[in-house]
Amino acid sequence: MDFLLTIWIFIQVLIGYNLVFPILLYCLTPLLKFNNKIPAERIVKRYDYAFIVTAYQYTDTLNSVVSSILRIDYPNFMVYIVADNCDISGLNFENDRVVLLRPPEVLASNTKSHAFAMNNFIRDHDIVTIIDSDNIVDLHYIEELNKSFNDGFDAVQGLRAAKNIEGTIASLDAARDIYYHFYDGKLLFECGSSATLAGSGMAFKSQIYKNFLEEHNVSGAGFDKVLQAWLVKKGMRIAFNEYAIVLDEKTSKPDQLVKQRSRWINTWFKYSGLGFGILLKGITRLNRNQIFFGVILLRPPLFIFLIASAFCFLLNVITGNFLMAFIWIVSGLLFVLSFFIALIRAKANNRIYWALLNIPKFMAYQVISLVKAKNANKISISTRHYYKDEQSDNEDHPKL
Repeated sequence: MDFLLTIWIFIQVLIGYNLVFPILLYCLTPLLKFNNKIPAERIVKRYDYAFIVTAYQYTDTLNSVVSSILRIDYPNFMVYIVADNCDISGLNFENDRVVLLRPPEVLASNTKSHAFAMNNFIRDHDIVTIIDSDNIVDLHYIEELNKSFNDGFDAVQGLRAAKNIEGTIASLDAARDIYYHFYDGKLLFECGSSATLAGSGMAFKSQIYKNFLEEHNVSGAGFDKVLQAWLVKKGMRIAFNEYAIVLDEKTSKPDQLVKQRSRWINTWFKYSGLGFGILLKGITRLNRNQIFFGVILLRPPLFIFLIASAFCFLLNVITGNFLMAFIWIVSGLLFVLSFFIALIRAKANNRIYWALLNIPKFMAYQVISLVKAKNANKISISTRHYYKDEQSDNEDHPKL
């Protein structure tokens, strides 16, 4: 009986630490703050950039993203559009900085599209930055990335701010992104670890990304999960730059949400185990970057540990263990506090706060996604975008 009780307590700790980790990270950041400043003797360089914009089947938003990039006042960049399995007859980019590529055969893979673009570079670029076809790039994006690369980093994750928050689902999707960017991006980086990659709005030294593509053939979704693990395991840190902003379209329809989240959940189950190797390597080498990042990779998706926490609380109430039930309540309140801290720091729109009332419905959609996760990549390998840009001004956006 004592053995079973010990196992039960251990399981609760494994689940419950996810609730309190964000607030602990927030409180410890001032004590663990790492020096990420540029050395005085470093030469400041203006790098040559290659924007890789990937589209699969749909080209509706390509004009907007390319227009936003071309408005950047910077001399050294090219835009490579990989229109995989797309009808490009209606696309006409009359600018010598834009290269439109249509693979001769369907690639249906982010990494294969990236490799195809790199194989068709018109010159050797210093930096590769990955942009989704639904993104809008901020005017200062390149200059901000230059600051991070001149600080000595080989990989940078920018801030993906919400392009649309109309509707409950889009607002809650934006709230989720704010939470992850604050804790898994800004605070992790400030503590001397690495920011997690978000799939777009990220940039790498070209040779490093080329080496990754040569070593890995990642099929389906989740290339960013493999990439970030590879970078950190090799001892590199992924910088976070909250001023290198791309506007990202948030999911707005239930079926869109279910398909997208099914793919994401599938990738977590597929690649979360990479965290064990990184954590072990970090412990043996006393490497702060790898220890923190390994812990983050092992954490389940937000809705899974919230549901598991609620289950543990109810089970303790049913069995009469009110002390543990009280601990779960306190842990839950601390998590809620940490979530609101992220929203407040980001100066979130009031629509997002009102949308929080619909979290139970949002989580229900994600439970459906969990059920469909096993066959996620067979259901869909891309997200259809519905939001239409009425204007693409690069106005000021909230920083974390």
